[in-house]
Amino acid sequence: MDGELGDFLRSRRARIRPEEVGLPSYGRRRVPGLRREEVAQLAGVSVDYYVRLEQGRGPAGPARTKAGGVSDAVLDALARVLRLDAAEHEYLRAVARPHRRDGARAAGASRDTASRVRPGVQLLLDGMDRNPAYVVDHRMEVLAWNALADALLGFGGADDLSLPRRLFLDPASRDLYPDRDEVTAQMVAHLRLQAGHHPGDRATAELVAELSEASAEFRRLWADHLVKPCDHGVKLLRHPVAGLLSLPYETLTVPGDPDRTIVAYVPEPGSDAQERLALLGSWATTRTG
Repeated sequence: MDGELGDFLRSRRARIRPEEVGLPSYGRRRVPGLRREEVAQLAGVSVDYYVRLEQGRGPAGPARTKAGGVSDAVLDALARVLRLDAAEHEYLRAVARPHRRDGARAAGASRDTASRVRPGVQLLLDGMDRNPAYVVDHRMEVLAWNALADALLGFGGADDLSLPRRLFLDPASRDLYPDRDEVTAQMVAHLRLQAGHHPGDRATAELVAELSEASAEFRRLWADHLVKPCDHGVKLLRHPVAGLLSLPYETLTVPGDPDRTIVAYVPEPGSDAQERLALLGSWATTRTG
């Protein structure tokens, strides 16, 4: 994640028009958005200080915390000037002070994903027999699932349980997601947010490097520096048996393990999607029975 703070700041200031922050927009600009000098002025820091941040040289002077990172006051000011939303503000804090995050999450980052999940979590998934549900880690690798999630997404027979790899490297994903452009942008934004919280995670860095090399689509999206949590919404899926499904989903953090998340599809009671899932479950039971 070297240089991530500078890359992120440059990408965010490039999207802000001067008139949006009360500055005159006259004169020809070599680059879109705000200049470094303008960001520094609006945030109340020196130009040299801001340049140091973008160049990855680290802060110096009174705006430096005792731990050596950027102070909350400076980060809050930059978030205000660059009009960051809550997820982007959180990401800015993470990449500006990676050592603080490393210490807080070292235990979770070092766990072997082969251990999967606690038996109690698997029992919870199995008890959700009317809702496809599965568990992912911070790299979006699927660790456990219930029978209906297997019938819907084919986890049981998959060679690779990494959702990003499946999406960008498996041609079958183009049939599964009718609104694929939206899904890919959402997944990359979530992966970047998680990568910011795990700057020392070698497996995440290797995943990003692999996808960047293999997929031009991933490279383009990663270069956009979008960050957004993927914690709830609606997913459109096209299944060969159940047909087209519009499925709301919710996520829950596994108690005691903040880097593992339960993803559950929760169709409205009596909806067409709920009926189709019920039929899919019956079909899957017949096949395996």
